[in-house]
Amino acid sequence: MNTQALWYLSRGTGIVALLLLTGAVVLGMLNSGRLVSERWPRFTVSAIHRNISLLSLVFLVIHIASAVIDPYAGIRWVDAIMPFVSTYRSFWLGLGTLAGDLMVAVLITSLLRARIGYRVWRAVHWASYAMWPIALIHGIGTGTNDDHVLWVLLTNIGCALAVLAALWWRLGATHADTEARAR
Repeated sequence: MNTQALWYLSRGTGIVALLLLTGAVVLGMLNSGRLVSERWPRFTVSAIHRNISLLSLVFLVIHIASAVIDPYAGIRWVDAIMPFVSTYRSFWLGLGTLAGDLMVAVLITSLLRARIGYRVWRAVHWASYAMWPIALIHGIGTGTNDDHVLWVLLTNIGCALAVLAALWWRLGATHADTEARAR
């Protein structure tokens, strides 16, 4: 496979991973705010959130693998695990590694939720609120010439607006257990 094809594969899967991660974060906020309707029962929102999260992880793995396999930048497998050790765009790549590590931590604790308990799972799951903006900033900072491509800029803005809108809704959402705690 030539390096240009690997570069396009890495960029494309990175953008798709961001879109899917954005969807997962938005659905996570809607689910935690207990969004319910007749068409979208809570278990449906939860299931879609979980499946989109897993799909974003698949695209993240392809994104990382294609970046490592591409010899142009000289990214090593260790750079995909340990943040800020790469010689290629160390800071920006390190942010991506950090976001990926947080994503893996959320996945592992979600798989072990029954064994580790709700409090530990929730504490680690809160890392999603840091993971998403770190991933977005990684894409903006690492993206080679992507800041000049209109559709990539609009994608980043759309993702940011979607998460901000969901966060705004989530902060304003009330339900019985939060109202009981407020009293």
